[in-house]
Amino acid sequence: MQIDTSSSSASPPQNQDARIRVKNRRKRYLDTHPEYFNSGLELADPLLYDRLVRRFQTPAEREAEGRAKGYSGVLEADLLRSEAKLAALQNPDGSSVAVRRSSNGDIQILDDDNDELATMTKEEGLARWRDDMTQRFLRGEDRDFRYEEVDESDEWDDVAEETRDAHDRYFDAQTPAWVHSGPGSPRITGETGVQDF
Repeated sequence: MQIDTSSSSASPPQNQDARIRVKNRRKRYLDTHPEYFNSGLELADPLLYDRLVRRFQTPAEREAEGRAKGYSGVLEADLLRSEAKLAALQNPDGSSVAVRRSSNGDIQILDDDNDELATMTKEEGLARWRDDMTQRFLRGEDRDFRYEEVDESDEWDDVAEETRDAHDRYFDAQTPAWVHSGPGSPRITGETGVQDF
């Protein structure tokens, strides 16, 4: 599967083939490292995580996630979520989630696609969050990840797919030619293999 979205912000390659190779390496890395999507990734976009994942969690699931993060992890996530809400209030165009201050002073997340969120299931919310985080990773927007370790390593190349692509390009460039075609070719007579009825 060839993936090409926008150009990478982490050392962008010069030509389209190199950009596609980098995106494919990043995608293959994610496919082989599902632990990238642990709950610590919540800190990348706390409002989006809150909207798509956290709101579907039961109290027991939130407690288990809190125990896994530890007190400082929970405190950090809450602090970043609050800061993100304040930043979204000050700069509504720069946030992935719209927020507003209610009459009692609380900060509320607005749902632009209210119908979609109302019918969204827990699994759909998690899948959408993972997709958003995947696209973010492919664009090179994870400031904590060392992209050069993936981007510059042949280890993440899909050699079988690249071989298939090379074969496809080769055969697409060929023009079909028949053995007995063109001037000076012998004229075929007799049985042609076509049945006459």
